[in-house]
Amino acid sequence: MNAMREQSRSVWMDVEVASHSAPLTENAKADVAIVGAGIAGLSIAYELALRGHLVVVLDRGPIAGGMTARTTAHLAPVCDDSLSELLSMRGQELASGFQASQSAAVDRIEAIQAELDIDCEFRRLDGVLFLDPASEPSVLDDEVSAASEIGVKVERGKGLPLETLQDRPFLRYPDQATFHPLKYLRGLAEALEKKGARLHAFSAVEEISEDHGRVHLRLASGHTVDASHAVVATNSPIHDLFALHTKQAPYRTYAMGFEIERGALADALYWDTGDPYHYVRLTSGADDKDILIAGGEDHKTGEANDAPARFAALESWIRMLVPSLGPELYRWSGQVMDTLDYGAFIGRESGRERIFVTTGDSGQGITHGVVASQIIPDLIDGKDNPYVAVYDPGRKPIKAASAFLTENSTLATNLAQYLMPGELGSVEELEPGQGAIVRNGLTKIAAYRGEDGTLYQRSAVCTHLGCHLQWNSLEKCWDCPCHGSHFAPDGSVLNGPAIAPLGEVESSGHTRAAE
Repeated sequence: MNAMREQSRSVWMDVEVASHSAPLTENAKADVAIVGAGIAGLSIAYELALRGHLVVVLDRGPIAGGMTARTTAHLAPVCDDSLSELLSMRGQELASGFQASQSAAVDRIEAIQAELDIDCEFRRLDGVLFLDPASEPSVLDDEVSAASEIGVKVERGKGLPLETLQDRPFLRYPDQATFHPLKYLRGLAEALEKKGARLHAFSAVEEISEDHGRVHLRLASGHTVDASHAVVATNSPIHDLFALHTKQAPYRTYAMGFEIERGALADALYWDTGDPYHYVRLTSGADDKDILIAGGEDHKTGEANDAPARFAALESWIRMLVPSLGPELYRWSGQVMDTLDYGAFIGRESGRERIFVTTGDSGQGITHGVVASQIIPDLIDGKDNPYVAVYDPGRKPIKAASAFLTENSTLATNLAQYLMPGELGSVEELEPGQGAIVRNGLTKIAAYRGEDGTLYQRSAVCTHLGCHLQWNSLEKCWDCPCHGSHFAPDGSVLNGPAIAPLGEVESSGHTRAAE
């Protein structure tokens, strides 16, 4: 069952990245094993292959079928949590390094798509930050000041050709970019296969260990991969139980695609100063039409189950700005991992010599993934890289102490839900297509009734660290609010850090691990 990917469909998902990728059906050896086949995993694999490394890429699902397929692909190297916040949190040197690395990532995408002749709609354009009605004008002043100190080019403007924004101030960041992410990754995957890399879809990794100068990966199928080095490039790390998860938190974001006449809106990347902020871009559609993509309405994963209201608010917001907008074509959601200091965690895993990690996209997963492809291959090859300190996984964001306490309070609040009554009195109350938590004696059951009447009952305990799950009615999956795991109604894992499926429910009310 792949329920999560059946319920909402992004504008990119009609593109198949690696049609010939098959599960790993034998033990394998490699110079580098990469877990995760999104933008980070495939970009790292490509750079390593260019250097002559034998690479094996493994993914729980289809190649590029995870959160990368749910991006809106703004290639905006400007920190989307604001430059002034970035400067305050990281200081001038590290903030400048962050911006330089993000710009270098966009340059690298531009170079690769040109070298490989990938038709992925890559283009340079402006980024436009405009004032949200609830924001003080001084917000833009702070951004201009921070941009000057960090070395980011920005220009002031006033009056955008959007309803209600004709007199509102904005900032223009030149030389940003955008592209079609899955068309790009399809070209990258084809290049990888020509260079001898092996891409294996539906090959879930359940254990990663390091000893005697080698890394060993054990798959759910029982097959193994033996490698000199391993890179964990999943949305959330599957090999780390606790350390990194305390420094990042999962958030769900929403996006919609609408038909729009070509030329009706200037081709640019737009975002506002709201909290959470909204963002807009264009991509090509059929005939003389374009598709306008609008996103936002974020909330912490598992802390809301009101997708229809989120989409309604998002549609209301964008139709107010663009009254000529055509019909809705797509709607989807995705998960981002927000870190405490706005930068991803990229590099050598603390205490490990041969295991590397990249996580914490912080809303800029595309550029962060390519940044990882510049840092990690250098570390594997024993070379210096100017951005290592910016993204060091072992860093402790001291200035984010209050955010650390706030984000990690989710765990205590979540576990207290085990003492609360169930959402329904019994599973007999479930309607077709409905999921709910039902109490069964001293335990909680994650119960779902399929459209055909089939009843699924699994433990409501996340198999990562035991958090209480919440039903996601849009994606038809169980979300873990603590660290971002997702499970299908049948209990199978859709997204890490969880590795094991949800426990089955026995008639006695006890649970056991699903076979």
